[in-house]
Amino acid sequence: MFDIELDTADPEEIIRAVKLMEPTFGGINLEDIRAPECFEIEERLKAEMDIPVFHDDQHGTAIISGAGLINALQIAGKDIETVKVVFNGAGAAGIACAKFYIALGVKPENVTLCDSTGVIYKGRTEHMNPYKEAFAVETEARTLTDALRGADVFAGLSVANCVSREMVRSMADRPILFAMANPDPEITCEEALAARDDLIMATGRSDFPNQINNVLGFPFIFRGALDVRARAINDEMKIAAAYALANLTKEPVPYQVEKIYRGERLRFGPKYIIPKPFDPRVLIWEASAVAQAAIETGAARIELDIDEYREALEARLGLSRKVMRVVINKARREPKRIVFPEGDQIPVIKAVETILDEGMATPVLLGPRERIEALADEAGVVFDGAVELIDPRTTEHHDRYEQEFYRMRQRKGVTLPLAHELMLLRNYFAAMMVHLGEADGMVAGLTTSYADTLRPALQIIGARSDVSRVAGMTMLAIRDQIYCFADVSVTINPTAEELADIAILCANEVRGFELEPRLAMVSFSNFGSAQAPEAEKMRRAVDLVRERAPGLVIDGEMQADIAISPELLQESFPFSSLAGGANILIFPCLNSSNAGYKLAQKFSGAEAIGPILLGMNKPVHIMQYGGFNEADIVNMTALAVVDAQQAVAALLRK
Repeated sequence: MFDIELDTADPEEIIRAVKLMEPTFGGINLEDIRAPECFEIEERLKAEMDIPVFHDDQHGTAIISGAGLINALQIAGKDIETVKVVFNGAGAAGIACAKFYIALGVKPENVTLCDSTGVIYKGRTEHMNPYKEAFAVETEARTLTDALRGADVFAGLSVANCVSREMVRSMADRPILFAMANPDPEITCEEALAARDDLIMATGRSDFPNQINNVLGFPFIFRGALDVRARAINDEMKIAAAYALANLTKEPVPYQVEKIYRGERLRFGPKYIIPKPFDPRVLIWEASAVAQAAIETGAARIELDIDEYREALEARLGLSRKVMRVVINKARREPKRIVFPEGDQIPVIKAVETILDEGMATPVLLGPRERIEALADEAGVVFDGAVELIDPRTTEHHDRYEQEFYRMRQRKGVTLPLAHELMLLRNYFAAMMVHLGEADGMVAGLTTSYADTLRPALQIIGARSDVSRVAGMTMLAIRDQIYCFADVSVTINPTAEELADIAILCANEVRGFELEPRLAMVSFSNFGSAQAPEAEKMRRAVDLVRERAPGLVIDGEMQADIAISPELLQESFPFSSLAGGANILIFPCLNSSNAGYKLAQKFSGAEAIGPILLGMNKPVHIMQYGGFNEADIVNMTALAVVDAQQAVAALLRK
């Protein structure tokens, strides 16, 4: 993207300069050109050029407010073909909005356009031009006050404080007010709501609900247009963008978006009719809708598979999304039944909608049915019979689970009354479901500490027979590289034998992400430079891994910076087998690994996946305590499903 400024206000010079740039650019976005010259300039350029030309001051506002109009009409229960719409402001944005609302379905005869002189009516000659004349109507109304009487929709693109409480009161029932003047609206939210409480309102300001912000349009519209090499951005593409934004607003809002807006509960309704500017999903929804419309209308030079394109857009949101998309796609091939002990937590409920949309698992939520259903309704999540709800306190399975747990642990201090009490705890209940094969995996840990979540899983499900210890691995997406850290969550001071197990577990897990594992045993010493027990432990672990997994690329002991720097390795240790640097770092103890990955994440702003629990007999994945991010829950669910798939495949091979 290039910001090019032209030192001219002459339309002909602007047109000529832009046309000369056509061979260099895939599209042109025009900014800060006044009306009426902007209409002539854009019309000429669109007719004479074979790349998209888009005046954001006109169409950005039109598309974003158009999305809001679609939703506001639905909430108000009004028909777009019968509503009366009044526009105040006949500049670039005002006229573009009027044209776009008509393209959406508003009847031209129901549109009244006003400017600083008053209503634009048939026969008016003062301060007129051909673009205003196109909206002139037969009417007795001469002022904005006249025009607003009985109006259903007000779209203001004019000046501050030009609408009074009395004017708002004169509008039709359940009116829609888009007061979009910047920096101050035609009427403030406080003033409008003081006049009446049945209205739906939007402004251009971020401190009021429903901000009409052009940032929701231009970048994503051009993304879709450029990716299909579009010749133009036509009306169908603009309408597709508006409907994509309108439809996205009806989806449950991710917790990480609500967190940006100070925990505000965002749900489709009068105070939430358009997505927030920092919602990362806008890229996927809007760009793909624009690209699809371009393909369907013949504006595209190339055609894309839209599902694959959506995945490519998701990857642009971060390397971790690209890596997890591989796992999610695997999970979708053979969905499994996954139990969530914290089924009455909003992030879990929101994650369930994505899990269902992806078709990668059948969720089982534990908790009081009434509470879960009420929270789902509050979050706008529809289970539609695809989710099973179980309350461990009332289910008929409790006695059976209690007896099985007592059988398993009676010689380890568990009495029957204790077994009864523990099976009322959801982490224990969920682990027993997995143990008995009534769920294929579990995802837990939002509201309990890591140790308290892991303990029931170890007692009931246990570790695999071929590993000495389970381990936790965290993946960090730093710039264009993936780095894995272990053990970050389980073993405080592992032995060389346990480190070897951890290394092999990590290598196998990384292959599931379609990455080739390259391991380094991390120490303060480089290849024997220090003769200390801690360094010797890491050297011994390297030897054990080479014995157990001869084909695995591993080296050490070595310092962490050396391990991830191919240049330093080549310069100082050309004999190392890690010629390209390591992507898995095995640390000597929990202190160093946990601190190491958290510092790396904090300083680099890296995206994290994990910790991923490795070595369990059946799939168990534990969230970070207090990490209320439904994207992490979705990721862990995908990992649990793929783990379950691999377990079935292993049994079949046997």
